[in-house]
Amino acid sequence: MPAPPLISVATVVERDAAFLFVEETVKSRLVINQPAGRLEAGESLVNAAIREALEETAWAIEPLGLVGIYRWTSEREGKAYVRVCFHGRALHHDAQRPLDKGIERAVWMDYATLLQRVQDLRTPLVLRCVNDYLAGRRFPLDLLVDIPQG
Repeated sequence: MPAPPLISVATVVERDAAFLFVEETVKSRLVINQPAGRLEAGESLVNAAIREALEETAWAIEPLGLVGIYRWTSEREGKAYVRVCFHGRALHHDAQRPLDKGIERAVWMDYATLLQRVQDLRTPLVLRCVNDYLAGRRFPLDLLVDIPQG
């Protein structure tokens, strides 16, 4: 029986017709991703998105809604992922904050540049999330409900 999918969060952040991405080294390859990462135990999805953006880009963000929930299986790794993709806005940047291990830099990139670098995307989820965002896919945050333990 295959392992259950890993849950991750990502955020599409747009400012001045550019999107916030990270360039990160994965298995000796420089790839492009949204600020993204895995949900930690006891953490809400929204808080995970805020934390991951700050850790990976040094930008504080505010999630405004959902773009979509995506299931994808990596043929190379044989692992399945469920990505909860948010959209949000950049609040402020802390240029002195160190970035997570493996993150080379945070970068603002327009859509045309992203398309020129499609071969560098970490997964097909990166472009799919941006395309869905640009197509107007927006869902309210109150679709997510955290039930207290009990």
